[in-house]
Amino acid sequence: MSLININPTTTASWKELSEHYKDIKDIHMKSLFLEDSDRKKNMSLKFEDLHLDFSKNRISEETLTLLLQLAKESKLEDAIEKYFRGDKINATENRAVLHTALRNNNTEPILVDGQDIVPEVHETLQKIKKFTQEVVQGEFKGYSGKPFTDVVNVGIGGSDLGPNMVVEGLHYYKNHLKTHFVSNIDGDHVAEVLKELDPETTLFVIVSKTFTTQETLTNAETIKKWFLQSATENDIQYNFVAVSTNLEKVKGFGIAEDNIFTMWNWVGGRYSLWSAVGLSISLAIGFDNFKNFLDGAYAMDQHFRKTEFRHNIPVILAVISIWYNNFFGSESEVVIPYTQYLQKLAPFLQQLSMESNGKSVDRNGEKVTYQTGNIIWGNTGTNVQHAFMQLVHQGTKLIPVDFIGFKESLYGNEDHHQKLMANYYAQAEALFAGKSAEEVHLDMKVSGDLQKINTLLPFKVFEGNRPSNAILIKKLDPRSLGSLIAIYEHKTFVQGIIWNIYSFDQFGVELGKELANKLLVN
Repeated sequence: MSLININPTTTASWKELSEHYKDIKDIHMKSLFLEDSDRKKNMSLKFEDLHLDFSKNRISEETLTLLLQLAKESKLEDAIEKYFRGDKINATENRAVLHTALRNNNTEPILVDGQDIVPEVHETLQKIKKFTQEVVQGEFKGYSGKPFTDVVNVGIGGSDLGPNMVVEGLHYYKNHLKTHFVSNIDGDHVAEVLKELDPETTLFVIVSKTFTTQETLTNAETIKKWFLQSATENDIQYNFVAVSTNLEKVKGFGIAEDNIFTMWNWVGGRYSLWSAVGLSISLAIGFDNFKNFLDGAYAMDQHFRKTEFRHNIPVILAVISIWYNNFFGSESEVVIPYTQYLQKLAPFLQQLSMESNGKSVDRNGEKVTYQTGNIIWGNTGTNVQHAFMQLVHQGTKLIPVDFIGFKESLYGNEDHHQKLMANYYAQAEALFAGKSAEEVHLDMKVSGDLQKINTLLPFKVFEGNRPSNAILIKKLDPRSLGSLIAIYEHKTFVQGIIWNIYSFDQFGVELGKELANKLLVN
């Protein structure tokens, strides 16, 4: 069954939100806290070791009620069930959307075209486990009989961004294998990676669903040519594996059939890191950690599917984002993790959100009359405080922020971590409270700069009332990262449902590729 088509602007709640916006748009969040002494408690949610504080948003309980009513009028509950049970909600490509099945611990059947996909998912997971253990323990060796020291993931888009981000994010848990990623068709990129490698001890993982992606195949052929300077065609079977659906093309490349890991058309590229596309993750951190990563996502899936909307973390984040995008006119939102490990989270979320919801046609095939997809950007704190936070604090644009912090550091350096987290809390507070002219005046009086007051005062005032969410997690580990990524996947899904668009195709990616191929032919 397909999704129900509902233009959100025709709903009663959208019209009420439009009127409500006029009443609340100029209210400072400080007033909202004064009106409700329990606001922080009332606007906080908990999931395992993850805590979400969304109290520093320009919303009231009435706002939240109306936003959640919008979700209900958009038939979100119906859409969630279709999402999880395998209905073909990717209607433009006639596909189910079942990345959630890849981390499903349940053996209950999930049917796609009448076939239960669960046994095949579990079988592939066991193959990943076996292969990972053999490579890590040195049992599966390169062509010369030496164990592997390096793994190179060759892919692009979802076959690169997700695994790359997770391997970087969980670097603390890495084993002895060095992991590299080749994605860009830029020849200098692949050359820089190859010059550090030994062909005898390097395992190449070629990731391409169709095994026709121009960037991936060009890089794979370049790597193969480099490899054959030291080895033979017969040796490819020892040092190359593939993740693909195109068995014939993979075997034609020289990769042994036993070394091909399957993919499915009901998993979109940007949602595929949970599948064999995540093989490089499993190789980098070990299968047990990879399984914990999947389990964290599965736990969030259960929360999202079964929790009523008012206490549902992905739903709350999605409707708040819609509030700013569609009523305040905010065009972008910033994601700032306070850990250097997650320096690649923002690029990953860019693809997840912008490739999914960058649509201007609704599910009826008609031009939308309202804003859809958000621009996602960000970097790690405290780096951002010396880069773009000036714009967020004092610029003319209203830019909502997601702050992501961790209670514990991994190496236990408390001095560093206390300073890091002081900045995490301070940035949210500064955006919320700002700094009045009176406070600036007092500061300048204390510092003895009163003679400059008339010239500097306007420049030092912060209006505040800038919104943010604070996500606080006990520790960055495979399970918590799995849950965090799943939150943003489901947030993206909820936004697409309410905006009445198809979030799981990406036809906009293809035009540039087509033109590039024509230019090459000519």
